[in-house]
Amino acid sequence: DSAEASPSVVFENIEICGPDCLRMLLENISNLTVDADFTVEVIPEINAAVATFMKNIDTKEFVKKSLQHKRVREYKMTARLLELTKSIKAENLPDRISTDYLTVYFESARNGGGPVSDVQLFPEENSAIITFCDHKGNT
Repeated sequence: DSAEASPSVVFENIEICGPDCLRMLLENISNLTVDADFTVEVIPEINAAVATFMKNIDTKEFVKKSLQHKRVREYKMTARLLELTKSIKAENLPDRISTDYLTVYFESARNGGGPVSDVQLFPEENSAIITFCDHKGNT
């Protein structure tokens, strides 16, 4: 179901292509513009990048088109939809932040949030896992 497809695509094994090359390659494949129509977050620790589309496109079709692209095959990259999730990790939180504060913050429509079902604080890491009632965050 394309309506429920993730707006994000994971590209793995990107070291041969590199971040700037990948951005241009994705513009070529999608006929869209990086930063205006989609963003690319490079995750060097796992040799991957995530392209997130702000423009409403058929990401399943984009993955298929990417996997057939000559350069993607040549660079031995893989592409797949990023799994939809109900949980996010917030990092670099201030000391002594409360679960109530985080709940209210992430339920704020102004912040793009939605109903929160759980908040787990990890004070030693200054982080928290926020779990929403559904994968959309905002409902």
